[in-house]
Amino acid sequence: MDYVTLGRTGITVNKNGFGALPIQRLGVDDTVFLLKKAYENNITFFDTARDYTDSEQKIGIALSGVRDKIVIATKTMAEDGDTLRKNLQTSLDMLQTDYIDIYQSHNRGFCPKPGDNSGIYDAMLEAKAQGKIRHIGLTNHRLHIAHEALESGLYDTIQYPVSYLTVPDELEFIRQCIEQNIGILAMKALSGGLITNSAAAYAFLAQFPNVIPIWGIQRESELDEFIAYQTSPPILDDELKRVIALDAKELGGEFCRGCGYCMPCPVEIDIHNAARMNHLIRRAPRSMWGNPAWQENMKLIDNCTNCRHCANHCPYGLDVPKLLRDCWADYKNFIIE
Repeated sequence: MDYVTLGRTGITVNKNGFGALPIQRLGVDDTVFLLKKAYENNITFFDTARDYTDSEQKIGIALSGVRDKIVIATKTMAEDGDTLRKNLQTSLDMLQTDYIDIYQSHNRGFCPKPGDNSGIYDAMLEAKAQGKIRHIGLTNHRLHIAHEALESGLYDTIQYPVSYLTVPDELEFIRQCIEQNIGILAMKALSGGLITNSAAAYAFLAQFPNVIPIWGIQRESELDEFIAYQTSPPILDDELKRVIALDAKELGGEFCRGCGYCMPCPVEIDIHNAARMNHLIRRAPRSMWGNPAWQENMKLIDNCTNCRHCANHCPYGLDVPKLLRDCWADYKNFIIE
C-alpha cells in the first residue's frame, strides 16, 4: 500500500484522499455507506468544505465515531476574520468534532497574510492557538496565488489542481512545494471527469512525494477502483504512458477544468459542463450527455448575452463565451445533426 506524508504537517495517510464534494448529490444513507466503506478499506483522508452544502454533516454522521483515526481537511470561503470564525464553528458542529486537521482558505482572489485587511490569516492563527485547527492551508486555481502562498512560508499545505494534464509551469510549482516540504492536496486529479483512466491518473500522481490525490467519489464502483489500487497499484509503464500521451494531445491546452467559479450564469447555462462538452461527448456514453435534457441545456448557449461574468471569474483566463459557442457548434454536429 502506498502512503504519503504531507510535508511538514507530519500527517501520513494512504495515498487515496476521499473528495467529498460529490456526496452532496447523494442521500444520507448512500453517503454513510460510501464513507464507512472507504474508512473500512484504509482510506482515512477526507476533504470537504463549508460551501459543499451538507457534505460536512454527512461526514460527521458517518465517521464521528472514528474521529481520532481519520484526517479531515475542510475549507472556508470567508472574506474576513469574523466570517471565518463563524464558518469554523459551523464546520466543527457539522463534523461533530472539536478540531480540524487542515483548515484552508478556499479559493480567494488573494493570499491571506497576517495583518492584512481581511483578518483571515489572523483568525486562523487564533483558532490554531485555541486547538480548533492543527494546520493552515490554502486552496486555489490561480498559479500566481499558489506561488505567493508557497513563497510566504505561511501555509503547511496547498491544494491545487494536479493531474497528468497539468502543464509544465504547474508541475514545476509542485516540485518547488516538494523541495520546501509543503504538502500538496491534488484536487481535480481526474480533471473534472475528463480523465477516464483512473489507473493512469493514480500511477502518474504516485510519482510525487508530499502529494495526496483527492478523488471525487460518489459511486461505489468508483470507490472500488481506488481501493483495488491500494493492494495492486498501477505501474506507470509504457501502456499507461501511451494513454497519458494520447489524452494530453486531445485534452491539453486551453480547456475547461470544470471548477465552477464561472457560475452562476444569468441565463442559466450550465457553464462548467457545457464549456467542456466537446470532450465529454467523446469520453462518456452518448446517453449521458446526448439525452434530450442535455440537448435543451446546450441550447441555452444561444441565449448568452456575452456579459463576461464567466470569463471574468475564470481562474485560468479562458475566453469562456467563445469556448461555449465552439462547444455548442461541435455538440450540434456530433449529437444533434
